[in-house]
Amino acid sequence: MKISSLNILINQASVLNKKFYFISGNEKTLMEKIKTIIVKSFQDKENVQIKNIETISDFVDEVGLFEDKNIYIVNGNKGINIEALDNLRSSESYFIFLQENSQKIKKIKNLFSLDEDSYLIDCYELDRESKIKILNEFIKVNKLKISQDVYWYLVDKLDSKYIFFEKNLIKVLELGEKNITMDKIKKVLTIDESGKERIFFSLLQRNK
Repeated sequence: MKISSLNILINQASVLNKKFYFISGNEKTLMEKIKTIIVKSFQDKENVQIKNIETISDFVDEVGLFEDKNIYIVNGNKGINIEALDNLRSSESYFIFLQENSQKIKKIKNLFSLDEDSYLIDCYELDRESKIKILNEFIKVNKLKISQDVYWYLVDKLDSKYIFFEKNLIKVLELGEKNITMDKIKKVLTIDESGKERIFFSLLQRNK
């Protein structure tokens, strides 16, 4: 079944009831964030070991040390079909698939969207509504007070790529103050309207 990445970002405890998680889209930093949230959710609940495999054909069912469960991070889509998923259901392990969007995975995404034991999670750049919901939750959880001017400044100016959006929210928190003014915001935040920060990030991704 399908679940929004925003739902997972805001309601992190809601991700614990599935065996398969297919994370896709074109926003790599949000895909990594969603993966981290899912892994941490399991780690908070039980002992798990993280294992990386290229395709599900590389999966070997094994019990971890002290009967720990395993989370398999699957980086390729080769061999994914209903029969393969059915063969994995009896395992005690969990599976997280990471795939950028392409026409080649359209059928695979449909498979996960129809499967009751799966979450299909699409990750794209944050739109205005998503920024508002994340910011509202951030303010609520951290009990911050900000003016309307500051609020809409953050919504309008913070980057739509998740890694930069989150980085700047952390800077706000590191101010250590509950009453956040515009002067304080402009002193600590990196608002790069030229796009240089994005270009640098893209170069880093290509060189990995």
